[in-house]
Amino acid sequence: MTIRVLIADDQSLVRAGFRMILDAEPDIEIAGEAPDGEQAVAAARSLRPDVVLMDVRMPVMDGIEATRRLAGPGRADPVKVVILTTFDLDEYVVEALRAGASGFLLKDAPPDDLVEAVRVVADGNALLAPSVTRKLLDKFAQRLPAPSADPAPRLAGLTERETEVLTLMARGLSNAEIAASLFVGEATVKTHVSRVLMKLGLRDRVHAVIFAFESGLIRPASG
Repeated sequence: MTIRVLIADDQSLVRAGFRMILDAEPDIEIAGEAPDGEQAVAAARSLRPDVVLMDVRMPVMDGIEATRRLAGPGRADPVKVVILTTFDLDEYVVEALRAGASGFLLKDAPPDDLVEAVRVVADGNALLAPSVTRKLLDKFAQRLPAPSADPAPRLAGLTERETEVLTLMARGLSNAEIAASLFVGEATVKTHVSRVLMKLGLRDRVHAVIFAFESGLIRPASG
């Protein structure tokens, strides 16, 4: 199956470079391009790409607001968004994830990483490794605005074991590490993770980790 990608970046050279890399892949095609957030939202809604590569800093509308409009809470048919960033823009990553992004990619990442990112997100997975997720949230948790609704009732719907799994996910453990910690099989952990996501109405484990922070289930590391 062909993966259709929309590239949103205000720099034409960046868009051209990404297009060249992705067009070379037999299972990926470019559905369109957009030079700003507003046009990215319009293009994504009309073209319905499988993945949007979204720059953070763009004119008219920034990438975070564009992501929120395409993939934010309450969207009936959210679009999968990968945020494009640079090292000095890391403070925007968590905000973008809360806005509904499925992950992020450094703009200077090797071509193979770009291709892999598109395939991973198109397949329904989050782009951040658990340890990376935890480090980002630890570093920038103080920037997170207060949640708009009390998540406690949603936590109450989890079983004790599911709450354990959510806590371990939020601490940056992989499925294999969670399985070892709880003395269960990895397949069992995958089942628990799926149930946690379903019960909490979350798209992937990245958003489960953010939920764990917001709900007070875990606290970010100090310093």
